[in-house]
Amino acid sequence: MTLSPDVPAAAPRAAVRRRGPGTARPTAAGRALSVLDAFGPRHRCLSLSEIARRAGLTLPTAHRLTRELVDWGALERDSAGRYSVGLRLLELSALAPRGLELREAAFPHVEDLHQITRGNVQLAVRDGMQVVYVEAIRARVRNPVTSRVGDRWPMHATGTGLVLLAFSEPDFQEAVLRSPLERFNPMTVTDPNELRRTLAHIRQTGVAVARGQITMPDLVVAVPVLDPAGEVTAAISVVVETEGARPRELAAVLKQASRAITRALSPRR
Repeated sequence: MTLSPDVPAAAPRAAVRRRGPGTARPTAAGRALSVLDAFGPRHRCLSLSEIARRAGLTLPTAHRLTRELVDWGALERDSAGRYSVGLRLLELSALAPRGLELREAAFPHVEDLHQITRGNVQLAVRDGMQVVYVEAIRARVRNPVTSRVGDRWPMHATGTGLVLLAFSEPDFQEAVLRSPLERFNPMTVTDPNELRRTLAHIRQTGVAVARGQITMPDLVVAVPVLDPAGEVTAAISVVVETEGARPRELAAVLKQASRAITRALSPRR
């Protein structure tokens, strides 16, 4: 059974968001948030016109909002006039209890995994129909995974996403499988029936093993992380080159790390 790897693949945003009859006019806060939403894993640095297009705003409105966001520190502007996310948002993101608490409890074990496997390690949580990486360590390999902390990826195309989807509510699973499923290369699984079989296999074994679904040379192994109440709260994965990989051994060390993270979370709660 072939699953998909934990590799970035951002869903494209609509160039212009059109309002239908009866749709409420966007608020000032909504327009400012649409500017921030224009940025993503594939769009880390944008020109003003790119921000306006991706946010569905006029150029003058985008110019006014970006200026205000730069003044506040949410955006930064370089010497070429291009914009990127500012450090003020990093300060705020560190206050998010779900990601911060989990990251602090998991980091020693994520680092150990990286040292043992020499692979790329990701710790992810579910947010809507996507996964967000709250921790990521990249290996020095020929084809390093480009995922970073804060990256957001579709569930069907990542190892951690498939794990979190497999242990989600049935109605939520069907909602994801009915949504548009992006194909990143000929091996990407986008057939809902095949994905249902994949999810059932993950629930049975507690492990997702993925080969070349997005980056062809890579293999990913992912397992769930439980909270102290025994509920799946996150997923952790290791990405290595397929050649010479040993999925069973990787699954064993991942499960060991997962149990250690659960123990580390217990006293905190």
